[in-house]
Amino acid sequence: MRCAMRLRVFLPSEVLVDTEVVKIGIETPDGARILLPRHVDFVTLLVPGVMTFVRPDGDEDLVALNEGVLVKIGPDVRVATRNAVFGESLSVLREVVEREFKHLDEQERRARAALHGLEMEIVRRFITLGE
Repeated sequence: MRCAMRLRVFLPSEVLVDTEVVKIGIETPDGARILLPRHVDFVTLLVPGVMTFVRPDGDEDLVALNEGVLVKIGPDVRVATRNAVFGESLSVLREVVEREFKHLDEQERRARAALHGLEMEIVRRFITLGE
């Protein structure tokens, strides 16, 4: 019998994936990585991209992920992400990542910049109030 890992992908409202796998391909800030059952325990951030995983029967599945966190402890691999989409084709999922997830990240960056500006304005006003 082949060694296997238990992969679980958690979204805010549901568990999207809960299955045994023998291989996982992920995209991290440092580049692409492959996790196998005897891989050392591992924690990493995930960038928007496509995660692949191979089941013990050899079937390969693809999931487009927004940024998230992966934790591997022994045979348990857990992924937490805000958004994920199953897909049949790598090219279709790459388009989803480019169009949806990276667009959301840009909107989030703009919102954070606007919030930072508001916070700085509040601080300035408090400083001038004290003068």
